[in-house]
Amino acid sequence: MSQSAFERISPAFPQRAPWGTSSALRAWQQDALAAYIEREPRDFLAVATPGAGKTTFALRVAAELLHRRVVRRITVVAPTEHLKVQWAEAAHKVGIQLDPGTGRHGRSRHFDGVAVTYAGVAARIHMHEALTRGTPTLVILDEIHHAGDSRSWGDAIATAFEPAARRLALTGTPFRSDESPIPFVTYEPGPGGTRVSRADHTYGYADALRDHVVRPVVFMTYGGPMRWRTRAGETLEASLGAELTKDLTAQAWRTALDPKGEWIPSVLTAADRRLTEVRRHLPNAGGLVIATNQTTARAYARILESITGHRPALVLSDDAGSSRRIEAFAESDDAADRWMVAVRMVSEGVDVPRLAVGVYATSTQTPLFFAQAVGRFVRARRRGEIATVFLPTVPMLLAHAASLERSRDHVLGRRAAGEEQDVWAEAEALIARANAAERAADDLLGEFEALESQAHFDHVLFDAQAYGMHAAPSSADEADYLGLPGLLEPEHIATLLQERQARQVKRHARAERRERLTPEESLHRSLATQRKQLATLVAQVARVRGIPHSHVHAQLRRECGGPPLPKASTDEVAARIALARRWLSVAP
Repeated sequence: MSQSAFERISPAFPQRAPWGTSSALRAWQQDALAAYIEREPRDFLAVATPGAGKTTFALRVAAELLHRRVVRRITVVAPTEHLKVQWAEAAHKVGIQLDPGTGRHGRSRHFDGVAVTYAGVAARIHMHEALTRGTPTLVILDEIHHAGDSRSWGDAIATAFEPAARRLALTGTPFRSDESPIPFVTYEPGPGGTRVSRADHTYGYADALRDHVVRPVVFMTYGGPMRWRTRAGETLEASLGAELTKDLTAQAWRTALDPKGEWIPSVLTAADRRLTEVRRHLPNAGGLVIATNQTTARAYARILESITGHRPALVLSDDAGSSRRIEAFAESDDAADRWMVAVRMVSEGVDVPRLAVGVYATSTQTPLFFAQAVGRFVRARRRGEIATVFLPTVPMLLAHAASLERSRDHVLGRRAAGEEQDVWAEAEALIARANAAERAADDLLGEFEALESQAHFDHVLFDAQAYGMHAAPSSADEADYLGLPGLLEPEHIATLLQERQARQVKRHARAERRERLTPEESLHRSLATQRKQLATLVAQVARVRGIPHSHVHAQLRRECGGPPLPKASTDEVAARIALARRWLSVAP
């Protein structure tokens, strides 16, 4: 192994660092490495946002310890088969040879160590314990939160790697609250009798965004009217994005994701138009659709082929063939390789830096999975890139998107009654377990039949602020937001979104003047149209201000006067519409 090779590791290893960033180790990597060398800890937890360069940091630590002969062997534990191969390839480029165990003839003694999965360790605990005990070993635990996925995995790595000379734990996604401690993680007393994990070094999304290490993310949200039949035979209708109960939201969401409806084709068409715009600046930019299960993934792939004329890459499982398809897509410069459709495999740790547009077409709502999914789009290749992720207008997803810059420690125990609850504290374990099966939604919601779905553009979410109003697919209003430049500095994104929102408000005002009440139009139709317009504006004001719709209606009534909305005249409703538009035109 050559020490000079280690010194040339890119800060974004195994990828090249984005234009505009340092060619040496990034500041956070230097700080974390200095802290590691100074303290010489047996256990070290580094929390860094996806795309920040955790692999680079870990390989630099491994290089240091091998060079000083503190350790003589490296074991990398990763969540998936694909990731262990990715680790082996990354280490090879700097002279560390890791055996990912993909051959059928056993492991060679010529390697400097191995790359294995958490499941693989659980299957052969005592073998790994013996190897670790027999040779001074550095164990790199990639995405350590997976050690809490099941008690068997946590117990397995606790037993197998207890004898390790050094252990380096990495994670790039938020921890959750549960009752299972993660091995080799330090916990400190927290509020309400809980225990909270303590990271030795943290580098969050906000830090990485400030340093131009990752892309800013713009979320395009889509709602629309849904109709479905329940298991009891009752036909229900609701609008995705309206204020609904949790059960109705889940069923409307599931209806939207049905490939037989119009919601998915409309959103995929919009996403492909967005990808075309991004490709004006980044010619080989790619898109990813994350599906709930293999059946819907295949259906989405067929829809994309009909839209683009090209068959997308389809990744359905964690196997060698899938790894090759991901690698081929990641390295492709073919203009026809626009889209990849995957179930779960591309949700975490997989490096496809050309992904710039995503469609979150899965029913998984856990913050852990959401952060992992969004993490696939934030890895920057050059300064000024932005990522665009299309979301169904589901309150929990919007909360996750607005909280993107938050990091979260692992909390053991439940908060005391009456304490403030965090949107990240949703009952994640149930949903995560159910999502692993293809019929998860049936288990949670009961059998039902999706009958009809329509899509409309809802709003853009950026930096926890909402911009825009409802717009029909393929309309000029939607095109304004889909046409955002593919290269844009973060500080300019909000300004541009404000300008496009103001343009949309003016366009709607002009349309309203052209469509004023005529003698032939009945009063009840006019009132219905006005109330619909007001509801759209109220929803937008509520998002911008972060308050319930009812509060906006109350404030409009206080300032404009008049009775409650059901009893208001056309003039009174028109006054409230005008005031709501004024609020939006000056919204920050």
